[in-house]
Amino acid sequence: MTMQRTPLLMHRLTDRGARVAPDETVVTLKADGIHRQTLAVTRKRACQLANALGSHGIGHGDRVASFQWNNHRHLEMYQAVPSMGAVLHTLNLRLGPADLEYIINHAGDRVIVADQDLLPLLAPLSGKIGCVEKIVVCSDGDAFSGDGPLAGVETVDYEEFIAGQLDDCSWPELDENSPMGLCYTSGTTGNPKGVMYTHRSTYLHTMAVCMTDALGLSATDCVLGVVPMFHAMGWGVPFANLMTGCRQVLNGSAMDPVALLDLYASEGVTVSTGVPTIWQGVMAAVQAEPDRWDLERLNRVTCGGSAPPASLMRWFWDELGVEMIQGWGMTETNPLGTISRRVAKYADHDLPLDEQFANIAKAGQLIPGLELEIVDEEFNPLPHDGEAVGELLIRGPWIASEYYNDPQPTKFHEGWLVTGDVAKIDEGEYLIIADRSKDMIKSGGEWISSVDLENHIVSLPAVAQAAVVAQPHPKWDERPVAIVVVAEGSGLDADEVLKHCESRFAKWQLPDDVLFRDSIPLTSTGKIDKKVIRAALEEEGYQLPSLQAEAS
Repeated sequence: MTMQRTPLLMHRLTDRGARVAPDETVVTLKADGIHRQTLAVTRKRACQLANALGSHGIGHGDRVASFQWNNHRHLEMYQAVPSMGAVLHTLNLRLGPADLEYIINHAGDRVIVADQDLLPLLAPLSGKIGCVEKIVVCSDGDAFSGDGPLAGVETVDYEEFIAGQLDDCSWPELDENSPMGLCYTSGTTGNPKGVMYTHRSTYLHTMAVCMTDALGLSATDCVLGVVPMFHAMGWGVPFANLMTGCRQVLNGSAMDPVALLDLYASEGVTVSTGVPTIWQGVMAAVQAEPDRWDLERLNRVTCGGSAPPASLMRWFWDELGVEMIQGWGMTETNPLGTISRRVAKYADHDLPLDEQFANIAKAGQLIPGLELEIVDEEFNPLPHDGEAVGELLIRGPWIASEYYNDPQPTKFHEGWLVTGDVAKIDEGEYLIIADRSKDMIKSGGEWISSVDLENHIVSLPAVAQAAVVAQPHPKWDERPVAIVVVAEGSGLDADEVLKHCESRFAKWQLPDDVLFRDSIPLTSTGKIDKKVIRAALEEEGYQLPSLQAEAS
């Protein structure tokens, strides 16, 4: 007997919710209230969008970019663009103009679908992204009209763009290894790197996300993904939601904890995804008004981007009865790599609560289908004993094997992705992230390249040397601090350095402080010794200016 060789295409998953739960609701928080539409309507509108894009000439493999908040039209993009055989490129709203210009041109985006309030962020790119043929504007009031943000580029309102198009589609049969999604990561030095997801990789990742031992998503859930849909495809949760047919709540541009808690209570949210800063804000809001919200249905939240404090995870369990699930991954891993849950094995039921939380503080166990390894500098495997520390490698069916049109041989080794993380793996096969490349700073779940900041600061004629190091921050995890040596005979102040950085970097990427020193320590090979810099700052009791202000 042989089995059917049905290709693993995303439309076979994303159409399912509309088929089995057509009347289930997609809820979007807007500035003027709540928007509701059913999964059946969502699919019809996705078909109209696909037909409109097809009429414009978008076909197999063409890149269509989204520049949107978490809302129903963005969800329509998630369903329409991959299903029609094109590639959904989710643009990160937090990037500065220089990165956006590079990414759009490198991807070759032909159409950008953008929320109207984000158009000013595209305006600086006018005349610089010649690949873009059309801007489709999503407006919540009157239909958009007039000049768009890019000179000479046709701009049309989203509703006018899809109006009159057929609301049904026969999705094309494709090779399951065809591209369907594109995300860029700025977690390394130099230009952002593109990670192209395929139908097969994302199909398998979507199934894995829903596994009981992973996020356990099902049709009985009401899911609010606070994680932006432009960040590693919203951790794959939008695809899982469309597949299961669950109720979905989209928070629009709202990230403040009070707005989120209002949605949790009013919509009966059971699962929510976010980064530590989100959950710290939620905790503070509930502590300030403990009787305001009925959170009886909320039973689990996921935390990624960086490791949450153990005290935060314990508070959610002790005070709300909510399990916090920690996850580790990267844009290159689609992004789910490992999951850490309070009770991950049958034997964990008998562990004291303190020991259960000791396990959940680890980065977790790998998702079925993936392989993890730690190696030394010669790529020799190291023991999984909880003691040996090495470079973390990962491989599997949804792990990137190369960057899009950008060879990076040092990032891949004999079929393994070289993550850049330094880690331990214990006897129970739990991953423990011990360290990571110190050229990268993680702030609020987003990467900041210290080397890129350093290179830009050094481009100032008055600067002889510059180093950027991470300093701990209770809310953002880490913030960058610049150490600057001024060239002999030159004058420079901190404001000039920050103003110079503003020309290249987004506001959240700027250093929190600029410290002037006579010299910068170097290693024996002439590299900046950031370990010595961090130790010196700790020894002198350095605090970020914002923390000094709070303390006073």
